[in-house]
Amino acid sequence: MTAASVTATFAEDFKVAIVLPGVITDGSFNQAGYEGVQRAAEKLGIDFAYSEKTAQPDQPEALSDYARRGYDLVIGHGGEFQESVDRIARRFPDTKFLIVNGTEPGDNVATMSFDFPALGYVMGYVSGKTSETGKAGYVGAQKLLFYVQLGEGFEKGFMDARPDGEVFTAWTNDWDDVAKGKEAALNLISQGADVIFPSMDNAVVGSLQGVKEKGAMAIGIYYDAIADWPDTVIQSAIFDMRSALGEVIAKAQAGELEGTSYIFGLETPVAARVGSYSDRVTEATQDEVTALIDKIIAGEVETH
Repeated sequence: MTAASVTATFAEDFKVAIVLPGVITDGSFNQAGYEGVQRAAEKLGIDFAYSEKTAQPDQPEALSDYARRGYDLVIGHGGEFQESVDRIARRFPDTKFLIVNGTEPGDNVATMSFDFPALGYVMGYVSGKTSETGKAGYVGAQKLLFYVQLGEGFEKGFMDARPDGEVFTAWTNDWDDVAKGKEAALNLISQGADVIFPSMDNAVVGSLQGVKEKGAMAIGIYYDAIADWPDTVIQSAIFDMRSALGEVIAKAQAGELEGTSYIFGLETPVAARVGSYSDRVTEATQDEVTALIDKIIAGEVETH
């Protein structure tokens, strides 16, 4: 586990810390979380600190350390922090805790997540309309609730767009192992899938490498991944962790953070939206998806 503290300009009263399971340079979930806190600290003029690559057995101590040191808001970055935060929060009732992708808020515990089924559904619909084989694959790490829902939404969207299609799912049990991410993608491609949606952290890079090598298509996650994978990614599910964390941290600084769940969906495009389209996605499909998103926001489409 590595930790660091950063002092923002004229920061005195409010301090926030984030504990991350992976590295802040993964180009995915962890980097987005770190940058979200970093940007909020700069904008709001507050102190922030972070711990990266924190293994699950070390998470309770990392969270406790920041609470003992007087940090006002302590963030566990990932659903795997739920149990640790539940234990620690009772010992530090004056500290606010936030679990990104958490499922159970409490008195001094808030959770923040996204409408995973809806974004998954849209990505599945795009994939179903674009696939040539009629088969797609979803790659996840651990079977945490939101990532299961993301995969279920992806499958439902694909099947609604391609009723005669098929979706395969693989779980690697590892968020960061690039080799495992690549192996999982290649295995699904060998079964006929020509669109792969990887939803891990650093291991996403491995999946995308495998997809690129085979000339298949992929769905990006967290950011507009077509910028880095222009010949591979056809669309991205943008879970804008930076903007969402900024919103929640601002509430905490203002003393307005409640022990509830803050969920960002397609109706809040500042934090949850689709990315850029590849040329491989027809204009007709793009128009269909625009209308589909409006229907999802209106509650007219069941996404999981």
